[in-house]
Amino acid sequence: SHLVCLLTQTILQKAVVSTQSTGAIKLMEKKPMEHIIEYDPTGGDDNRRRLTGLHETASIDEFSWGVAHRGCSIRIPRSVADEKKGYFEDRRPSSNADPYSVTNRIVMTICLGQ
Repeated sequence: SHLVCLLTQTILQKAVVSTQSTGAIKLMEKKPMEHIIEYDPTGGDDNRRRLTGLHETASIDEFSWGVAHRGCSIRIPRSVADEKKGYFEDRRPSSNADPYSVTNRIVMTICLGQ
């Protein structure tokens, strides 16, 4: 599957994993289907078949996040949690997702509140 790693200067600074990155994740949690639709050129149909909750994928019907958990929608690597700086991975985009559409949806949700 295609991973989208969100890196920002703020997230890369020390001691923000517990505040700003989880705040960004909570914003994404409010709009799961908006993201699913943008993360798949078929409007979510391919992701519905792929995101079953099995085989290290999250269920399309349930948003989740966690540290070093490959079965979550959003994964925070263990090293990032330990160092309290770094990035998180959105594991939901399909392999044929348009990276510009995916990035646009993430920025609209996190930065613009839309």
